[in-house]
Amino acid sequence: MKTKTSTLIGLILLSSGAGFSSIFAADDSSKFTAADIFELEYANDPRVSPDGKKILYTRRSNDIMVDRTKSNLWIMNKDGSGHRPVLSGSASYSSARWSPNGDRIAYVTATSGGPQIHVRYMDTGQTVLVSNIRKSPGNLSWSPNGKSIAFTMSVADKKAKGAKLPPKPKGAKWAPAVKVIDRARYQRDGRGIVAPAFTHIFVVPASGGTARQITQDDFNHGGSLSWSKNSQSIYFSADRHEEWEYRVTESDIYKIAVKSGELTQITNEPGHEQSPTISPNGKRLAYIKSKTGRQAYRNARLFVADTDGQNKKGLTEDLDRRVGNVKWSKDSKGLYFQYTDRAVVKVVYSNLAGKFREIAKGLGGTTIGRPYNSGTYDAKSGTVAVTLGKPDRPADLAVVTRKGLKQVTALNEDLLGHKTLGKVHELIYKSSFDAEEIQGWYVTPPNYDASKKYPVILEIHGGPHASYGANFTAEIQRMAAEGYVVFYDNHRGSTSYGERFARLLEFKYSSEEDFADHMSGLDKLIEMGIVDADQMYITGGSAGGIASAYAIGLTDRFRAAVVAKPVINWLSKPLTADSYLYQIPNQFKKLPWEDPMEYWQRSPLSLVGNVVTPTMLITGEADRRTPISETEQFYQALKLRRIDTVMVRVPGSPHGIAGRPSRMIAKIENILSWFEKYAPKAEKTAAVE
Repeated sequence: MKTKTSTLIGLILLSSGAGFSSIFAADDSSKFTAADIFELEYANDPRVSPDGKKILYTRRSNDIMVDRTKSNLWIMNKDGSGHRPVLSGSASYSSARWSPNGDRIAYVTATSGGPQIHVRYMDTGQTVLVSNIRKSPGNLSWSPNGKSIAFTMSVADKKAKGAKLPPKPKGAKWAPAVKVIDRARYQRDGRGIVAPAFTHIFVVPASGGTARQITQDDFNHGGSLSWSKNSQSIYFSADRHEEWEYRVTESDIYKIAVKSGELTQITNEPGHEQSPTISPNGKRLAYIKSKTGRQAYRNARLFVADTDGQNKKGLTEDLDRRVGNVKWSKDSKGLYFQYTDRAVVKVVYSNLAGKFREIAKGLGGTTIGRPYNSGTYDAKSGTVAVTLGKPDRPADLAVVTRKGLKQVTALNEDLLGHKTLGKVHELIYKSSFDAEEIQGWYVTPPNYDASKKYPVILEIHGGPHASYGANFTAEIQRMAAEGYVVFYDNHRGSTSYGERFARLLEFKYSSEEDFADHMSGLDKLIEMGIVDADQMYITGGSAGGIASAYAIGLTDRFRAAVVAKPVINWLSKPLTADSYLYQIPNQFKKLPWEDPMEYWQRSPLSLVGNVVTPTMLITGEADRRTPISETEQFYQALKLRRIDTVMVRVPGSPHGIAGRPSRMIAKIENILSWFEKYAPKAEKTAAVE
């Protein structure tokens, strides 16, 4: 099965900065190796010029010297010619936005200290430092007259909190001040305990100057911004109700006058209205709306209305999918938007009567680690550019033509063109629980031999309301390169199959139901003669980590398990994590103290007495979504039961434990090493005959 795998000790050292050359010594140049992850690139955030002739995009790549992913800006003609950098180097450049007439681009970079807005003149290459702000700007939006740029930024809540202390004597060294917290939303994964602050809208002259805050009061005014045609007002989404902290599925569309700050509420109904965008002719407003109420998943639908909110019409009421990324056509007669349908990301065009036509499909490739569905697009003056994903490549840029999609970049041919990768195969099957149809995929190793049976890794996605697809994935390609068949599925609860299917796990994940979905797929592969029933392994992260931990409490069929960033005890997790305000009312029928058994019965810890599977646990030490205390509970319980268990702690990492290249590598290689440890000794280097 294996040709070369690093030792577990050496791989754990990787996360603390061990050298790569000794750990990643390659013995097969055609094999996808751990070190190759540093060389991957992908296209993201395409931006078509207003005249439709040029495409600006973000080129994402990894820097091995600083262990970070950076963003550079590249440009080309719409036919793919003239491909060249606009802003390239060791710095990162992001949020590029064309000015209304295409003569300039605004972007964000930290080359002038902290993240600041800059403007580049496209004819001369001259740049202007536009802002001088203390926090990171977001949601950049040009005014139609090209004179101003609107953006959002966090503003500290300066209201005094806590008791007043006596003055500190000159030269005295006191302990750090206490933190007084009175907000319901007080922590964020990746940010820790956050100082009280609110997101506000600012405007700044496009030629540079003083940024002026135009929204007020203690509310968050975030999300995308859209100017009125006359450049006098900005449309945005917010929940300005006094109970806003607790209303996680509520928001409305507002309009604010730029000069006076006069605020007008445009929508006022239950649910979450967001992403407003004004038509080019200034007459219509488009926005996305999702329903309110206690439910685990809800579709988001597209609506259009007059700019005052009157004459509302739903364009996607009959489309049982979640839509987003809405863009008006130049003539204001229709809109583009995207959605995922049975694990395929599509771009469609709808006229104002709600009649659709498909423009492109196969978007993806912007999530390098695992095969989540992803991707984006832009459309201007009849030109549509997309990030095209493939099973064997991360995202490249493609343009819609009369003949279909034309790929105009090949960012990874230098790395992957000579590699032999695992092949992705679709698998449609019935769940043993209730015969529900499940879509899955299995990846066969390079040089796959159909006469042999292979060891198999079951990899379970997070969410659980998310979806995998036939997309490139560094993690799964590494597993396949080491001789495994890798199986993954979109079990019940996954998105892109309609609201009914997504809600099949409502108030019950993880459960014996989604467990049956996974095992039915594995049994199908066994029946097909592809995998060895005696060499099955399981792993997953977040909701997939919960499902993995739950599964080994229900079965002893797996030789080993790797459980990443899980919830182990639903009685403890909801009241310690940053997601409690949404998760408790939408994933549980009652509060924890009202029906503790509901929480306990869904906890992998309730099944720990059944576990016999050797288990590795991996979690970030700064994780506030699934706190590491959850991992520690399972680790200690398994140790008490004398089950072989290892805990891998990722220093300083939030929930995204693969957020830096070396940590993605550390995650993958530790998983492989753990599974290799429990492979049948006589079959470690070859598939079963």
